Amino acid sequence: MLSNRDADLPDAFEMPGHLAGATIMIVDDEPFNIEVVRAFLEEDGYHNFVTVSDSTHAMQVLEAKRPDLLLLDLMMPKVSGFEVLAAVRAHPKYKYLPVIILTASTDPENKIQALELGATDFLAKPLDPCELGLRVRNTLGAKAYQDQLAYFDPLTNLPNRYVFLDDLTRSLHAAQRHDDQLALLSIELDNFENINASMGMSAGDQVLCLVAQRIKEVSRNVDVLVRAAGELAEEQTLFHLDGSVFSLMLDRIKNAENSAVVAGRVLSALAAPMLVEGREVFLTASIGIATFPDSGNEASSLLRLASSAKDYAKKLGGNSFQFSSREISEMYEKRLKIESSLRKALANEELVLYYQPKVNIQSGAIQGVEALLRWNSENGFVFPNDFIPLAEETGLIIPIGAWVLAEACSQLKEWHDRGESSLSMSVNLSVKQFADPNLLETVKRTIEESGIDPKFLTLELTESHIMGDIEPKIALLKSLKELGVKLSIDDFGTGYSSLSYLRRLPLDELKIDRSFIMEVIDHPETRAIVSTIIFLAKSLNLVTVAEGIEKQEELEFLQTLGCQQYQGYYFSRPVPSAELSKLLSL
Repeated sequence: MLSNRDADLPDAFEMPGHLAGATIMIVDDEPFNIEVVRAFLEEDGYHNFVTVSDSTHAMQVLEAKRPDLLLLDLMMPKVSGFEVLAAVRAHPKYKYLPVIILTASTDPENKIQALELGATDFLAKPLDPCELGLRVRNTLGAKAYQDQLAYFDPLTNLPNRYVFLDDLTRSLHAAQRHDDQLALLSIELDNFENINASMGMSAGDQVLCLVAQRIKEVSRNVDVLVRAAGELAEEQTLFHLDGSVFSLMLDRIKNAENSAVVAGRVLSALAAPMLVEGREVFLTASIGIATFPDSGNEASSLLRLASSAKDYAKKLGGNSFQFSSREISEMYEKRLKIESSLRKALANEELVLYYQPKVNIQSGAIQGVEALLRWNSENGFVFPNDFIPLAEETGLIIPIGAWVLAEACSQLKEWHDRGESSLSMSVNLSVKQFADPNLLETVKRTIEESGIDPKFLTLELTESHIMGDIEPKIALLKSLKELGVKLSIDDFGTGYSSLSYLRRLPLDELKIDRSFIMEVIDHPETRAIVSTIIFLAKSLNLVTVAEGIEKQEELEFLQTLGCQQYQGYYFSRPVPSAELSKLLSL
């Protein structure tokens, strides 16, 4: 679907930028002909092509790719262009799709028959590239104008209800195929009729345009927390359905309750005063949220549930959001309480560090410890899995991570001063910490203020830290190494790191993930994997640390392979500093 929102059709032969993104489908049984047409159109700036040389697949591909223009050959075996054209015009969604016939046939009856079947235009082969470019440009320009009228709200320039229902259905089918989650937000302004009544329709129109702009900004800038890992940010679509009702669709979200984060941001964005005709206007909105698969798997049911939840929010006074599912609402309420308490945890000194020994696998001596964060909140102990992902999502992990680093280094200095001069300290870095532009300065300042020798500090990263855009990450790791610290890859084997990357990273240590250790006794394949990791680490001159050792048999297996260190309940659980001091004195 094309929109003419960004540019009017110029008089001169110059393709507007919004037409360059048009999807052009070419159906021809001769691949050479397809390549010629494609080459001509690429010269004019087009770049989205769908090509079909087997006409029996034409309709199937057309329905999947939804092109803006079809270039169709007539004389093809099995299924002729006439048959394809007839099928296109019989399809309720494509009866008005522009179709330009490209054929070498000189029979005037063929041209008449094609036009009677609904062809938009007709070009004879061999093609004149200038004529082809002109016809395609004019046809797409006309379609863009028609699409604008048919599918886009003229006031806000947002896609309308027709597009919304079609897109929602397609997104649901995609979510079902790929086992993704999807959220639908129904947004209605509270008491919007009062603006029309007191300030006039023109002011109301301005308000709707400002509302559309603010919601688009929220959906465009929403954090990665809303999406599944590795997914793109482009699958968030805002629609103007009617009056003061908007709908925001979020594809491929991480979990259902995270859609509430977006709803909260929409409410905050709309709460800021708007200047309309020289007067400040204050708005609130009611939002209903329905999710797939929790709330339903049909477009109609999701729309109904989101709308009902929105109406319920209005009945409660507006300026709020409601889920269609009580369970998700309760999950989000729990999240809100944890987030509120977590923001106070540092100031209230509720965060503490526990330490798990890193033990020499041959001698049994403690060579280092790993600092692990724990939270004793005013409402009781909170498990790390309940608050650390939340700290990541909210950005609180940056100040909390800085505190962890400072506290761990201070404790290490204390142990060194007591005579444990060879003890090392490992501190985990989160993904957000690693992306923090102030990380290097934070580590440097912490080392200086604590007075530790940096060679006894190890920073642990997971494999996900080094995925993608590797060069700046290597540069950062080298800068950290220049401070004198050691670097470790945690949970090795569970990610997707490339061995070519691994040899370039300035590492000192590999930690074998507990999931492998749990299976080494009973699974020969897992033993082979662990053996390979240890051999790889030795080849790269890296220390290997096995995590999660709980059995004597596991320890003995690792001893035979020459693994250097281990952690796990077999030796000790993570313990407070006072208990760790007792272990050191044994």
